[in-house]
Amino acid sequence: MPTSSFFDDLETRSADQREAEQSALLRTRLAAITMAPQDWRDAAAEVKTAADLVQLPVLRKSDLVEWQKARPPFGGIEIGNVTHVFQSPGPIYEPGALENDWFRMGRFLYAAGIGASDTVQNCFGYHLTPAGHMFESGARAVGARVLPAGTGQTELQVAAARDVGTTAYAGTPDYLKIILEKADEMGVSLGITKAAVGGGALFPSLRQYYQDRGIACLQCYATADLGNVAYETSAMEGMIIDEGVIVEIVTPGTGIPVTQGEVGEVVVTSLNPDYPLIRFATGDLSAVMSGQSPCGRTNTRIKGWMGRADQTTKIKGMFVRPEQVAALVAHHEEVNKVRVIASRAGEQDVMTVQIESAGGDADAYAQSVVQLLKLKGKVVVVEPGSLPRDGLVIEDQRTYD
Repeated sequence: MPTSSFFDDLETRSADQREAEQSALLRTRLAAITMAPQDWRDAAAEVKTAADLVQLPVLRKSDLVEWQKARPPFGGIEIGNVTHVFQSPGPIYEPGALENDWFRMGRFLYAAGIGASDTVQNCFGYHLTPAGHMFESGARAVGARVLPAGTGQTELQVAAARDVGTTAYAGTPDYLKIILEKADEMGVSLGITKAAVGGGALFPSLRQYYQDRGIACLQCYATADLGNVAYETSAMEGMIIDEGVIVEIVTPGTGIPVTQGEVGEVVVTSLNPDYPLIRFATGDLSAVMSGQSPCGRTNTRIKGWMGRADQTTKIKGMFVRPEQVAALVAHHEEVNKVRVIASRAGEQDVMTVQIESAGGDADAYAQSVVQLLKLKGKVVVVEPGSLPRDGLVIEDQRTYD
């Protein structure tokens, strides 16, 4: 077990100290990016704090795919000390390393109570994708031993867990249940008491199943590109943002921050000097939680994964994208928010555009809808504050039963 409550002193910094130190690192990272276009570098030179990041464009996975096709393997992004290259669907190639907790997973494993006395059965994949290596580097950071198990061959997993004395599991939330059920079937008693999971949904019923078997199960939010972004602690009240990243929550399809507590797309700036991704859009939805975690860590909390931000929807045979909705908002200064609703009347698609505004000309809005969404729709002007702040900019109400 860890002997201290915290992985390091970074976790208990004051908000002012964290902002000052991260802003200094951010300026250093931005200044070191010399291969970006000149207009991007000019804008980056004006970024002094995390709040200034809004001046820079959002980077999407689709951008990385195109960049890497043009300039393999990493799209011209300047990398530092890396020892591995991984491949994710796209394909997208990610650099990485096993030493020095490169993916910053140690902080999460430490919060999960994993330490030098533990043997971690790492059931994440090691083949091409980085998840297995991410959790192995985290286990090294907390001094734990690793059984690099990967997935499959469940009977062998059970036998290995028994023979080596596995005390902790790392993998997707559901696979541990498969291992435990196979162990029951085989009449084998396992000593797993801790689980650090990711890469899938940890449903409350599944967490309770593990708890009933004496296993404390915590989850993280991590990606192949960014490493650890946020993680649970024993308090289990939201996910605490990792100390090595800056997280923004923005209106889907834009780089515009939402108000605190509103659901939006998670955009992450990595302060990793070996692979600095600036304003990388994850495509995931979440929201910032108010207050501080009872566990004593002082960084901002998010609510965890709340769905996908890509709400692209086909209406009347045409795709309507969040970026188009954002352009509609920007086109009219008095408009606060827009929500596009797809429904059906008989056998036909219907598009209703709800526009949150203190006034304005509905006819002008209708013209902008045709211009920017490329479709005609019913325009409804609603009072400021009346549209929900749930991250949806395109709501598909159609059913096909």
